[in-house]
This record gives sequence, structure tokens and C-alpha cells, in this order.
Amino acid sequence: MSRNGSEWTRRPSLTASQFVDPRIYTDEEIFKEEQQQIFDKCWLVACHESELPAPLDYRLYEHPGGHNMIIIRDEDNKIHVFNNICPHRGNLLLHEASGSIAAASASGGPKRITCIFHAWAFDARGNCVDIPREKEGYQDRVSKCDYSLREFRSEVAHGGFVWVNVDDNAPSLKEYLNGALDPLAEMLAEPLEIFHYHRAVVEGNYKLWHDTNCELYHDYMHYHNRVTGMLQPGYFDREFVTFEGGHAQVTDMMLKYDAMKGHEKQTLGWPGLGPNRWALVDLFPGATFNIRAPAFRLDTVLPLGPNKLLIEYRGFGLKADTPEERAARVRMHNSIWGPFGRNLPEDLMGAYGQGLALADRTEAPVILHARVENNKIHDEVGMRHFYQEWSRRMGRKASDPFCEL
Repeated sequence: MSRNGSEWTRRPSLTASQFVDPRIYTDEEIFKEEQQQIFDKCWLVACHESELPAPLDYRLYEHPGGHNMIIIRDEDNKIHVFNNICPHRGNLLLHEASGSIAAASASGGPKRITCIFHAWAFDARGNCVDIPREKEGYQDRVSKCDYSLREFRSEVAHGGFVWVNVDDNAPSLKEYLNGALDPLAEMLAEPLEIFHYHRAVVEGNYKLWHDTNCELYHDYMHYHNRVTGMLQPGYFDREFVTFEGGHAQVTDMMLKYDAMKGHEKQTLGWPGLGPNRWALVDLFPGATFNIRAPAFRLDTVLPLGPNKLLIEYRGFGLKADTPEERAARVRMHNSIWGPFGRNLPEDLMGAYGQGLALADRTEAPVILHARVENNKIHDEVGMRHFYQEWSRRMGRKASDPFCEL
């Protein structure tokens, strides 16, 4: 029987961990707190080292906390992450999304990050190396050594990914991960190389996308996943394994790609993962390591506001790939996860539909996370675990963020 208005808005008779208030996806105040309490304190994947293949190559990173960053490889091959702000008058230093400072630019000489505004210049280690007419204008009151760039904490680890943390006092990356990537250690042991990158902008909250990666009950959405996974032996034996800090792993299984018309038979595997096997790890607050041998995809979220999200998708092969192996990985990746693949566009439709519906929170008084199946594949424990960590960091209950119950 359908429900009237009062029945529709009635809170469910479930434990608080089994539902969330939809305002956590749309409220401006909550989003600003997330930037400070979550994104400015967590270790985030900014890019992969293969995106900076040569010394003096750089890439810009739009940090979810609202910081514009320069990721650059110095002449000794060490990677640094700097605030993309000139310490003189606060101008952006670099505007192009990626490039190299090896050659001279319109604003300055080679091997320099030169501010176009007043030509203050910095090297790839962040040192201020030139202030035009320094002595004439500043005498002895301003010295280059006092005006280097602000460097953020960073590590290159777990497959060559560049991890960034804004908080100088945050725990180490190892402490932050709490072993969540240990199940993928062999899979991330060989040098990787990016071969695919694209972005999607979605009207919706970043948590809606991560929710989609944190539960596989939505495999019913994908004909591809039903045929190659759900109908195959072992699918319902997969389990969620949770790690302290909001992270979760899904145990692997054997997929049958050739069960779907148009898929080629897969004989190529991945280090530590045989052909056709699937492994997945979700990291709080918004990264997913997803390996369907022979291809590897990484998702990272860049929220643009409470109701707008930019998602970065990267595809990886091995640096040691032969041309034939690389071509096979690219074909497999793009057939499932490319912009027109069999899987990814459908996931985006789910997140986009939620974003539209939840723009008015009265349209859904609660969001259910109530499936309990002994941590098996359709259990929603991944989402419950995520929101337990979210609530701890935010000092708000996801089910009652404004203390109304």
C-alpha cells in the first residue's frame, strides 16, 4: 500500500547505523565542515608518478579541501607537492593543468616556476631563487630564503601513487591506511604506468559515488555484471573485510567475461591476480582501487560543492608490458570502464539520479543502509563502516546530523 505524507517522513524502526539523513549529501554547512575535518586531514591520492615521467614535469591538483597544488618532479627525481600560490601577492603560479618547467616560459627562464605577475621565481624544490630588484625595493627586510613555497606532506607509495596530506600533524600514511592496501600488496608491487585518464562531472554529492563503490547490491543495474559475475559460481561467497579508518576490501572471485557476447576470452592476468579475477579496495573518504585482471582502474573524488562532484578515472598497465599486453589491457579497460564502456556509464546514472532526487531532501526522508548478510557481497556493511568513520571525524551522527532525534 502506498504511504501518505506523514508515513513517508516517519523514521524507520532500524538501528541508527542502518540509515542516514539525506541532508548529509546536500547541506552547505556540512560540506564546509567536511573540507576541514575530513579532506584537510586525510591522505588522498593526487596522481600517479607516471604522470610526471621526466624531471621538471608537473601536474596541478585541485585538492578537495579547496587548495590548488603543484605536483612536480625535481632534477633528482624526487616528487614535491606545493601550494600553487606566490608568497609575494598571492597570485597563481602555474595555470596549465600539466607541463614542464624545463624550458623557458613567457614569464621566466628555464627550470623555474615564475610568477607571471611580478616575476618572482622558484625552483623545483620550492626555493625562492629570484626576486626582481630585491635590494632596491626591500633592502635587507625581505630575503629569498624566507619566501620559499609552502610544501605539503607527500609520499610516493603503494604502486607509485602520489599521496598528499594538508595536515602537518596528521598520522603517517601507513597509520592512516591501517593495512587496507595490504591485500593488494603483490598487485601493486611492479611499476605501473597510466594509459587512460578522463573526468566526469556529476550533479550530486561525493559520498553518493563512494556509496556506489562501497556496495555491490547494485550489480542488478549492470547486465554485464549479472552475466559475468552474479550468475557465476562464487559470486555470493565474496565478503567485505573492513579496516579501521573507514576502509573496506571486497574479496576476489573468478569472472567469466566470455559469458557476455562481444567479450574476448581473457588469458592475461595481473601480478598476484590470475586471468579473469577481480579484487577491490575502497579507501575513506573517496578512492577505489579496482582490479579486474588484466586491467586496473582507480577512482578519486574531487567534490566541487555539496551538490556537484568531479570524478577522476585512471587506467593502468605495467611499465614492463609488451605492446601486445598493453593493447589487451587497454581494450579490456575501455570496454568496461571507458566513457562508453559496459559498466561505468550505468554507475554514473545511479549517482546522478540520486543527486537529482536528493536536491530536495523531503523527497527521501532517509537513505537505507540496512542490508545485513554476514558481510557477504550484498551486505551494506561497507557503507555502514564508511559512515561510522564519517560520524567520528565530523562529530555528527550520519543518521541525525542536527541532533533532532
